[in-house]
Amino acid sequence: MTEASRRIIEALRAVPRGRVSCYRDIARTAGLPNGARQVVRVLHSMAEKYRLPWHRIIRADGSIALEGPGRELQIALLRAEGVTVSKSGRVDMGRYGFA
Repeated sequence: MTEASRRIIEALRAVPRGRVSCYRDIARTAGLPNGARQVVRVLHSMAEKYRLPWHRIIRADGSIALEGPGRELQIALLRAEGVTVSKSGRVDMGRYGFA
């Protein structure tokens, strides 16, 4: 595992239950100002193995990035943590955002 991946994992684990963050902010927290795609790759390849809170990471505009069954699962997991998700799949980043 690279040092960048370690820092991304640490930033992901810092997002508390009932809050969300975005790919961009996780990358910035990890010291990778242009690393949003790296965050996506870490989530895609390591979320299950490292038990990462993948469902707490959404787009900067508050929308859910996933489509299909993954989208429904993410919405259900967020709602189970008390996060309000609109019918269109948006979260109020001002209320639930964690930087």
